[in-house]
This record gives sequence, C-alpha cells and structure tokens, in this order.
Amino acid sequence: MLNDFRSAQVVVIDDIAANLRLLESSLRAFGLRQVQGFSDSAAGLQWLQNNPWDLLLLDLDMPHPSGFEILKALAGRDRMRQPVIIVTALGDPQDRRRGLVLGANDYICKPLDLPELLLRVNSNLQLSSARRALLEERDGLERKVAERTRQLEESFQAVIRGLTRAADYKDNETGNHIMRIGALAARMAQALGKPAPWVELLRLAAPMHDVGKIGIADSILLKQGPLTAEERTVMCRHAQIGHDILLDQARSPLLDLAAEIALHHHEKWDGTGYPRGLAGEAIPLSARIVAICDVYDALRASRPYKQPWSAERAQTFIREQAGQHFDPHLVEVACELFDEFEAVQRELSEPPCASVG
Repeated sequence: MLNDFRSAQVVVIDDIAANLRLLESSLRAFGLRQVQGFSDSAAGLQWLQNNPWDLLLLDLDMPHPSGFEILKALAGRDRMRQPVIIVTALGDPQDRRRGLVLGANDYICKPLDLPELLLRVNSNLQLSSARRALLEERDGLERKVAERTRQLEESFQAVIRGLTRAADYKDNETGNHIMRIGALAARMAQALGKPAPWVELLRLAAPMHDVGKIGIADSILLKQGPLTAEERTVMCRHAQIGHDILLDQARSPLLDLAAEIALHHHEKWDGTGYPRGLAGEAIPLSARIVAICDVYDALRASRPYKQPWSAERAQTFIREQAGQHFDPHLVEVACELFDEFEAVQRELSEPPCASVG
C-alpha cells in the first residue's frame, strides 16, 4: 500500500519511549524508509523547523512543548503538504477538537489499532503527495506563462521599435531623440515614486508619442517655414493617428500605454491643447510626463530648421509654462531633475550645434 511513499519523510514525536518504538517499528514495517523519532519534544520541534518533512505523528500530552504548543509553532506550514496526525491517549473530545483547530489534519486514539494507523498514514501521505504534485504543476505552468509573456513582450517591443524608427525617419528626427524621451520620462516617474514595472513600461512606451506622424504628408511634416492654419490642423491629427495605429496592434499593457501617450501628449494643463482639449488631471499622468520631456528635449536639440536652446533658456521656459502647458507639480519635479536631464543629453547627444539664448 505504501510503495509510492517509501521515501516519504515521516516524523514521530512521543515522550513515552515504548510508544515511540512501537510507532517507528510499525511504520518501517509498512515499508517507510525515512522515519525520524523524538522522545524529546523540544528537539523534535527544532528538527521540524529546520528540515523538510512529509508527515508528522504527534502526541499531545507531553512536557513542554506539548503537542498543542508544537501545533501552534507549526501554524504557518502548508497543512495539505505537511499533514499532522494526532496520536493521543487523551479521551476528551474537546482535546481532539482543540488539536484539529490548531492545525492537525487527523487523529487516532491510543491504544493503537495498527491497521487503522496504516490507513490513516497512507491517506495523509496521498494527500501530501497530491498537494506537492499540484504545486509543482502550478509552478511549471507559471514558468511557462512567464516565458510566453516575456516572448510576447519582446514582440511588442519589436513592433514599437519598428514603428518608432519609421516615424523618426519620416520626421527627420534621430534615434537618440526617442531614447532620450524614454529615459527622461522614466526618471520623472521614478522621482514620483511610481512602481518599477510602470516606470519600465513608460520608458518603453514614451518613444512612441509621435508615431502618428507616419500618416502626415511630407509636404507638411518637413516644411521649413511656418504652417498655415489648414496645415496646422492636419499636423494635429498625428496624435489621433498614432493612437489608432497602436491600438490596431495586438493588445498589451505596453501598447495600451503607448497609445494613451500618443493621443494625449499635446494636451495642455490649461485645456488649450489637442486633440480633445483636456485639462488638469483629466490628462493621463503618462502624457503629462511625456509632454514636459518632449518639449524640453525638442528645445535642447538641434534640427535642420532650428538651433538648440541653451539649458538655462529651456529650463526657464519649462518653469514659465507651469499651470499653462504643464502640470505645475510635474514642473517642480522636473526642476529637481534638470541636472539629470542634462546628463541624459550628454550621454545620448546629437551632433553639436551652437546654442541660442
């Protein structure tokens, strides 16, 4: 009957030496090869707390610690994986109920009926084995899900990288620009105390803010002079276009966040932005963060049609726009990070141009 459990680690704690010998010999006769017996309950408890085991046969009426105290000490165990059978001469049903309430799985009364003991040991080891198999299967499934999730996330990131590069080539931007936007946005999110997973998502999603420019005609996108009112209206459509492109992909938290940023990063705190004229905290936090990072980086970067602003001038502009273009609280955060913004500029720099202002 016990062939499947010959290697199970069974522990017996009973302060009566004769009872301990009887239980140990009976269990070994049943075919169990790993039986650990203790007449000293304190030594038994210490062993249980420092070694793996599969089943405990526990007397209740013992000197300190009693069986009840041992059950309390083992309260944090997985009861299904490490069952306890009370083996007791206490005849009061209240004692047995107390033992079960404290975490025992089963009980058997002394004097022992050895065939009954065998049946109870067998059933509890089956329970323990089934629990262990279930946990191993669950862990295996979790590993498979985690690996599949990682693969999907890599696919989503590849989509983002491809779309972002396409938008940058069309807009005559540089790869360093999009890397800076991600780095700056992540740093602001960290300073706000946001959870690390969200910070990483923002770092990956922020570079997608202008992907909608793919859908804007080159004659408007690359125009050297100021845009007409009609051209400006067309240019503003890139926010909605980017949102629609990203949501047209397979859904993921990363693409959802990227779509949110693409749609809202031109909204302004005072409600004068586009495409929906949102104001204040109605604008998603992700887009409010990216708005500051995008404007700062655009001011500091050189382009064929403009010279870069100096750090001092760009920072002054950001401060002046608190409560107008930008979330005032986020401007305060950005002001504390301007040195780090400049470090990112140096680390991911573009070909130098003379600063203006």
